[in-house]
Amino acid sequence: MTQLAKDARCTTITTLRYHDANAAIEFLCDAFGFSRHLVVPGPGNTVAHAQLSFGNGMIMLGSHPHEGEFGKWIQPPQAPAMVNTHSVYVVVADVDAHHARAQACGANIIRPLTDQDYGGRDYSARDPEGYVWSFGTYDPWA
Repeated sequence: MTQLAKDARCTTITTLRYHDANAAIEFLCDAFGFSRHLVVPGPGNTVAHAQLSFGNGMIMLGSHPHEGEFGKWIQPPQAPAMVNTHSVYVVVADVDAHHARAQACGANIIRPLTDQDYGGRDYSARDPEGYVWSFGTYDPWA
């Protein structure tokens, strides 16, 4: 069988769109601990493309609306329901410290710190534009 995955540092990267991508980058770095890997400015104080890293993982994001076909398919959660069609889970070393940092930066904690039956401890939060993020110590690779 043909090997489909490339031997890369990370083979799955989540892509998100934000109404205020510059503010989202600030929040994701300050509250959740992401680091700017690449930020490409767009016209009118928008973000054409950004890559934020966390450990050996990465997310990509940009401003909404975005021109082209891709911009029709990927949109931020919409008020009032703020329904997400997916959620991001990030493995962290110290979930209690991560939770405290996120809370101090104003993250909307929607599921409190919880010890899971299957192992690990985690919590979930919404970012300012409504995306749901979960952070925890459960490492499915271990």
